[in-house]
Amino acid sequence: MFIRKQLFRRVAIVGAGFMGASLGLAIKKHGLAKEVIGIGRHETSLREATDVGAIDEGTLDLKKGVQGADLIMLATPVSGILETLDILGKDFRRGGVIVTDVGSTKAAIVDKAEKVLHHSVLFVGSHPLVGSEKKGPACASDKLYEGAACIMTPTQKTNRLARDKIKYFWGQLGCQVKMMEPHEHDEALAYVSHLPHLSAFAIIRAIPDQFLEHAAQGLKDTTRVAASDPEVWRDIALSNPKHVLKSLDEMVRAIAVMRKAIVSKDREALAEFFRQAKARRERIEKSHGG
Repeated sequence: MFIRKQLFRRVAIVGAGFMGASLGLAIKKHGLAKEVIGIGRHETSLREATDVGAIDEGTLDLKKGVQGADLIMLATPVSGILETLDILGKDFRRGGVIVTDVGSTKAAIVDKAEKVLHHSVLFVGSHPLVGSEKKGPACASDKLYEGAACIMTPTQKTNRLARDKIKYFWGQLGCQVKMMEPHEHDEALAYVSHLPHLSAFAIIRAIPDQFLEHAAQGLKDTTRVAASDPEVWRDIALSNPKHVLKSLDEMVRAIAVMRKAIVSKDREALAEFFRQAKARRERIEKSHGG
């Protein structure tokens, strides 16, 4: 078992936005690192992350920021994670350092990491199932990861000690850790996470502007996630196209069944469609103890 206090000496978080800053706050709250360094692209966000106490120091220089780190956490959108892995792969050779991430898709990230990183750098894919339509370190919370599921995606190439250490790390932040293969993760998340977000974007796009002022709470609840960062969701959709397109096709087929029942005025078919949907929704509540 790892010692709870100062699991890592120096953690470098690449991406000092909402997710990264919340991670910094949680690491500090649970005393899992002696020092937390934030690496970003904008002085403003680094300053905000420092002001809220999420990081001890911020820098725009990736090479400087990861120097001496024993954990590098990639907390940018997926395209930023892939770009950072390419940079680290060129000349980063610090043996024993662990690299993990919070990316919402895993196959592209894991494949890239195993391809470009030096064999002495220990990569473990992670995806804590948290998030918010909020942006920026000013909205960060040290409770964001508490009670959340975190899916780790180790492969046969993953160092066992690094895997166990990262599993313990997420557990100390309050996450319930599950293990999945990268492609299995991407297929599942395409349905339970990516599809709902893309559907929310589509619903809002489908409503004529003149009717938006009449939106009731139901529409606000259904489309809350459509307020999420557009670039983040662009990256997710484009990094998991096979499974995202499959889930969208399933959605189109479901809508077609509903549409056909309405066109044909088939009361029983329509009611049965809604009954089946209601029963599936109730399964979610039961599986989560709700």
